[in-house]
Amino acid sequence: MRNRAVVLGGGMAGLVAAKVLSEQFEQVLLVDRDQLAGVDEPRRGVPQGAHAHGLLAKGQEVLEGMFPGLTGELADAGIPMGDMGVNLRWYFNGRRLQPYETGLKVISATRPELESAVRDRVRALPNVTFLENRAILALTVTADRSRVTGVTIEGEEISADLVVDATGRGSRTPAWLAELGYPRPEEDRVKIGLSYTTCHFRLRENVLGEDMAILCVATPENPRGAFFSRLNDRYLLSLTGMLGDQAPTDQEGHLAFVKSLVVPDIYDAVHDATLLDERVAFRYPASVWKHYERLARFPQGLLVVGDGVCSFNPVYGQGMTVAALEGLTLREHLKGGGLPDAKAFFTDVAKVIEAPWGVSVGGDLSYPGVEGERNEQVRMANEYMDRLRAAAEHDGTITAAFLRVAGLIDPVETLMSPEMAERVARAAETQNA
Repeated sequence: MRNRAVVLGGGMAGLVAAKVLSEQFEQVLLVDRDQLAGVDEPRRGVPQGAHAHGLLAKGQEVLEGMFPGLTGELADAGIPMGDMGVNLRWYFNGRRLQPYETGLKVISATRPELESAVRDRVRALPNVTFLENRAILALTVTADRSRVTGVTIEGEEISADLVVDATGRGSRTPAWLAELGYPRPEEDRVKIGLSYTTCHFRLRENVLGEDMAILCVATPENPRGAFFSRLNDRYLLSLTGMLGDQAPTDQEGHLAFVKSLVVPDIYDAVHDATLLDERVAFRYPASVWKHYERLARFPQGLLVVGDGVCSFNPVYGQGMTVAALEGLTLREHLKGGGLPDAKAFFTDVAKVIEAPWGVSVGGDLSYPGVEGERNEQVRMANEYMDRLRAAAEHDGTITAAFLRVAGLIDPVETLMSPEMAERVARAAETQNA
């Protein structure tokens, strides 16, 4: 068994990495600059944590496999759960997709609630130790800089056989590589100018019944979106804007933004509800994919996971699920003994990222104001997806197929199959008749 691994960052990617590493290393140290113990509220290191988050169906499946019984624990804690196609009300351009049972479980937990539950599981592992409130300062390396030997944190230097950077979008690995004489990774960057404005309400009555959320999905025709979710003791409302548009945080401006949504049910629910906290705004300027797999040289003993490799437009809810899938990739690369080959690991991580990146970036490029190459394939795919979602308003089978792809259960190619294309075409003929 290998001796020691150090994980930098205690978010979802770091927790999953620590769990996987604990299976192969005698000791795993997880370092984070924040206080983690007993924290079930948004923290400084995860500024997006206050806003709506989604754990996609595939992510729920992976986490349940890693932490058996996790889903049941969340249910016992009062976290609402349901079917992705029945208990979520999906709206595109003000029109609801036909509800249809998918068999895909969705959990209406906040990011802090979900992370807290996973963190408790990881903390209980006998060979994992958390080092909290510690600033991460630098890597330590061999004299020839070919191998990372550990990390310097506030107060001490820690030796390690393997360091895994899970610090997210603020990852300093590109800068560390440059300092060590290695090239920085190439980046794909898609500027979207996304904003979130979030708050919580108490309503006089349950306006959703057995449903868990109203999802007013932003489109180029109606670029203002919203996620209105029933939590275990309150309602969360996250409003989204694209390309610099942002919901105000004052009462009058906020409600005016809500009233401008193409789904009036949300305004009807909150216009006279009790506001429980301050409205919090968050900006997400761009989706970024750092292509570590293209580097010809990379120091041994260092890997990067999570948003430090690829940070997706969060409205698609892909980040935590991709982090969980990267955990499975890490597990595979640890099986052979010794240390993972960075080039091979990053190549396989790129395969995990490719499909969700294509979905999110392809969707973002449907907005005329988003800069990026729009080849014929992207244009045709976006036109087809518009027709497919219109067909799903009347055909639950199409809804289920669409949500299985959105949940990263099935590949996007299933939506392009001859059978599905024929079904979409029939629906269009019926609507135009």
